[in-house]
Amino acid sequence: VQLVESGGGRVQPGGSLRLSCAASGFTFSSYDMMWYRQAPGKQREWVAVIRSAGGSTDYANSVKGRFTISRDNARNCVYLQMNSLKSEDTAVYYCNAYRVRGLQPAYDYWGQGTQVTVSS
Repeated sequence: VQLVESGGGRVQPGGSLRLSCAASGFTFSSYDMMWYRQAPGKQREWVAVIRSAGGSTDYANSVKGRFTISRDNARNCVYLQMNSLKSEDTAVYYCNAYRVRGLQPAYDYWGQGTQVTVSS
């Protein structure tokens, strides 16, 4: 199983970035895909989810209206379009693949993260 994030970098406040996460080694379309982030000195926090069934999405209040999560099941990729970036969006962003399986522990895979820095 592999999740490889890309697209991070440095951007000025108000700018945009698009993160990508390429997945392999599992049935991508069957998994809920999420983005998390972790800022220096803070706990990892959930950012957004796009579900396997129907593709519905949800967002943390802090990013709602600015970030958009999407997926391409044909390419086994999930994306995070980030607009109107703020300094408080600075963090390492992680891709997560999650699938519940009844009473067994869920399948739960993580990427290595990509750094996003919002600074003037």
